[in-house]
Amino acid sequence: MERTTESLNAFIGLNRTTDHLEQIVRKDVQRYGLNVTEFAVLELLYSKGEQPIQKIGERVLIASSSITYVVDKLVEKGYVERRRDQQDKRVTKAVITEQGHKMMASIFPEHAETLTSTFSVLTDEELEILQRALKKLSAQSTED
Repeated sequence: MERTTESLNAFIGLNRTTDHLEQIVRKDVQRYGLNVTEFAVLELLYSKGEQPIQKIGERVLIASSSITYVVDKLVEKGYVERRRDQQDKRVTKAVITEQGHKMMASIFPEHAETLTSTFSVLTDEELEILQRALKKLSAQSTED
């Protein structure tokens, strides 16, 4: 029974921690007139380059039904544009604009510092153990 109790406590702890981290990130990105989902899409495009719109939802863990709305909002703000794939005309890609790239270049270092500060309560070893444990848990969930 102790393993069950510890597992439940770990689950509750992860949920509370996730809520806490989401609040920190939400507050941080709101300073730039973005919501968390918009920022996640911009960060993906900024760091990984253009992406098929259909794949963005998988990468930033949002429902495919929501991705069109989020991309529309980013297009309206001038941060993203849609572009047809030249090899496969059925595919539309989201591409970060120059304006979006400039904004991310200016705000991403501050955002990274916010996250670094948040995780500073952990030693380097604890952070590494946490990363391995989370990777192990998420890998297991994709196998089921």
